[in-house]
This record gives sequence, C-alpha cells and structure tokens, in this order.
Amino acid sequence: MSKPVPASAKPLSILLSDVFTDAYAKQGFAARELVTRWGEIAGERIAAYCEPLKMQWPRPVAGQPQEPATLVLRVEGPMALEIQHSSDVILERVNRFFGWHAVGRLTIRQAPLSRRDRPARPRPPDAKAVAGVAEDLTAVEDEDLRAALARLGASIKRN
Repeated sequence: MSKPVPASAKPLSILLSDVFTDAYAKQGFAARELVTRWGEIAGERIAAYCEPLKMQWPRPVAGQPQEPATLVLRVEGPMALEIQHSSDVILERVNRFFGWHAVGRLTIRQAPLSRRDRPARPRPPDAKAVAGVAEDLTAVEDEDLRAALARLGASIKRN
C-alpha cells in the first residue's frame, strides 16, 4: 500500500488563470498583462489617471495584413485632454510591451476609474509627542535609534 500524498496548496492565480484569461479575451485583450501591469507599461504618472478598458480588433480581410487594434482607455474626466496629448507616448509604450505594432490608435472614454483610491500616507507624528516619548528612552545610547523609536512610539500612541 502506498501512502496518500498530502495535498499542497496552489496559488490562487493558478487556479483562476483560465477564468481571467477568458474574461480578458472577451474584452479583446490577447494578454491580461496589459491590464495587470498597466502601471509598468504606461508609467505611474499616466496610469494614475487612466486604465485600459478593451481592445477593438478590426475584422481581418483575406489577403491583407492584419490592421492594428484600437485601445480603449477609461480616463478620469479632467485628465482626458492630457491623456489625449500623451497618446503617442502611450502607443509607443504599449507597442514596445507587445513587441510589435499591435495598437494603432487610442480611444478615450471619460468615466471614473474602476479601482479604488489608494489610502493616503499617514501623517508624521506630532513633534511634541515624539519629544515626550524620547524623554522615556534615555537608556538607548544610539541617537538615531532613539529618534526612530520615539517616532514609532508617538505613532502608536496616536492610533
């Protein structure tokens, strides 16, 4: 008799890979990396205000080379004009990612982005609170360590 093999945990990305591939294919994306790695492809400055919505591929004509696709971007309202002016840069970056002239033009749809806003960075602790905590840390000899611990302690007390 052989021992049963213990089941190993599989990453969720592997289990759902086919589901996501089908969902992205319905929107015209040959590779989901255009959506998942949009910040790296377009650059953080551009990606903060727009996201790829879908790719529209023209119907192939027999005997003719495949025409490039149109990338539809969802853009927050006030930044639409800026993104339109940056369209050449965006096209260049997307085509460089694909490695061939896959996208020929951009179309912009003004709408709120689907992702939620990132939480704001916490503000630094009050200088008086840091000084108060630092008074209790006289046993710490290293000045930089004492300052870091004082900031940490003041932040913990604040929350």
